[in-house]
Amino acid sequence: MGNDYLQDKVVLIIGVTGSLGQVLLPAILARRPRAVRLFSRDEAKQYQLQQEYGHRRDLRYFIGDVRDSERVRRASEGAHVIFHLASLKHVPLCEYNPYEAVKTNVIGTQNVIDAALANNVERVVYTSSDKAVSPTNTMGATKLLAERLISSAQESRGNRKTIFSAVRFGNVLNSRGSVIEVFKQQIRKGGPVTVTDPEMTRFMMTLSQAADLTIRAGELAEGGEVFVLKMPVIRLGDLAEVMIQEYAPLVGRDPGAIPVRYIGLRPGEKRFEELMTPDESRLARELPDMFVLPMPSQQSEYAQEKLASSADMPSISKEEVRHLLQKEGDILV
Repeated sequence: MGNDYLQDKVVLIIGVTGSLGQVLLPAILARRPRAVRLFSRDEAKQYQLQQEYGHRRDLRYFIGDVRDSERVRRASEGAHVIFHLASLKHVPLCEYNPYEAVKTNVIGTQNVIDAALANNVERVVYTSSDKAVSPTNTMGATKLLAERLISSAQESRGNRKTIFSAVRFGNVLNSRGSVIEVFKQQIRKGGPVTVTDPEMTRFMMTLSQAADLTIRAGELAEGGEVFVLKMPVIRLGDLAEVMIQEYAPLVGRDPGAIPVRYIGLRPGEKRFEELMTPDESRLARELPDMFVLPMPSQQSEYAQEKLASSADMPSISKEEVRHLLQKEGDILV
């Protein structure tokens, strides 16, 4: 199967008004689906999408919340492919409101699964996080449980043909609420730029990479897999330094006059992130640009353990960080 799995199909994007959804939408439209349903609880951003795409007749605008099982079921009627992007993802807010994270990330995902099975949807792709690996916070724990629900749905679907899969993202550069956005706001104000720990490392990917991985997961999935993009490791201290050097002049600030303040880890934060657990890394199938984790029933053969923690992988240089930021185009604006 190629990218034609979306051609002439009805596609439902749940959580479309988030950062990823707004990049994923044009990538899906380029593959000529019959119709795309845009599902989100954010009325203002739905209106903005209507203003941007108002000339298109192949878009349908659905106001709704993934927590509302009946609304999700109705939105899924007649859909062939579902991309499930909706989630609560900010670590400190999820720590303070844990059951809200459960309702969106866990119960919401089960609502999508139930709707897909009830409506004989062909494919479901769920977007997870590297924080689901050995989670130390509520957000990561709910993402892990949602991944397990997706794998379980593949195992327990009975005679239905729906193929479920998940993608596991690192930190997405310039997504809403990302550290890039925080740094930019602080630089515009003249600092200080707040860094939890300069030696903290994170897996980073661009929004366009995240959109490509999501579509490819739907293409490659045979059922129950988790797809993990190979991502560069970035030191937070390097990222802050390069952001100050590159962005400050664009907003009329002197890079040398912007202080950096170290504030320590926030509740639930890890110093290093992981793409996979050690056990998962032994089971993963390696492709040139990603790892593929099979669902539990297919985990039979152990292979060589692969590097899966940002603590064990060399971080990219400041010049490579600068190139990554410049490559995405709209980050430094």
